Amino acid sequence: MAQTTFRPPHLKPGDKIAITCPAKKLPNPMTDAIALLESWGLEVVLGETVNASYHQFAGDDELRARDLQRFIDDDSIKAIIAARGGYGTIRIIDKVDFSRFAVNPKWLVGFSDITVIHAHLFNNYGIQSIHGQMPVNIPDASKGSLTSLRKALFGEELNYAIHLNDLNRDGMGSGLLIGGNLSLLVALSGSKSDMDYAGKILFIEDVGEYLYAIDRMMYTLKRAGKLQHLAGLIVGGFTEIKDNDIPFGQTVPQIITNVVSEYNYPVCFDFPAGHIPNNDSLILGSKVSLTVRDKDVTVSYV
Repeated sequence: MAQTTFRPPHLKPGDKIAITCPAKKLPNPMTDAIALLESWGLEVVLGETVNASYHQFAGDDELRARDLQRFIDDDSIKAIIAARGGYGTIRIIDKVDFSRFAVNPKWLVGFSDITVIHAHLFNNYGIQSIHGQMPVNIPDASKGSLTSLRKALFGEELNYAIHLNDLNRDGMGSGLLIGGNLSLLVALSGSKSDMDYAGKILFIEDVGEYLYAIDRMMYTLKRAGKLQHLAGLIVGGFTEIKDNDIPFGQTVPQIITNVVSEYNYPVCFDFPAGHIPNNDSLILGSKVSLTVRDKDVTVSYV
């Protein structure tokens, strides 16, 4: 039986949106982000973690979990946006009780380290969430990516038609959209936040990794049976990628092409999402159709 997912209610002017930091602490005030959200007619509520500091984290594990829990349990909050990623969400995910979230879903927004929450919500509760720009990124974000976030939150049409990489593999596929940061997807393997990849459209992105590490992570997913039965693969930004003194010898698209060469689903590269200014929003858990033909790519929500 095909898996079904639930889409939280879309926002409307006057709704409250909460900002919390489940991972790394903020380097600067979120003036631009608050102004943007308020310009959309939203009331912004800030969590304790926004001003907290504990080593590299936005407060210790207990504070970060409690802050997220507060907004999950507050029915007046209609969406929760993670202020930033970094590292730390995996440390608190099992400290948070999502039972209230399951009966009163709300939009959860973020990317990078927030992949942990996206995957956990999808696997355990079948709830859709938004992979999109976070407050720390908004000063450098493209106008288009911010527009896509507003559209996702308010329920406006959100489809993409783009021209991409020569290594794209033609084909058509449809399925529930899952994924996020490649490093976090691998880190979640075998946990209660891990997902069934079969029949899904997988999106991956990453930042600051070595080429050999990307190769290793892709093979890890392959050996775990995660890549064999995909309906399609969307490769987003792989930025600030490093190499060793002795070159690895392949680019990121070449690495991924090699790993999935024996499968026949569509693959597209350089999709505008990830650690890039044009980080367009993706509704994870939603059914999408991926068409790759003659280097042209369309991603449509079904």
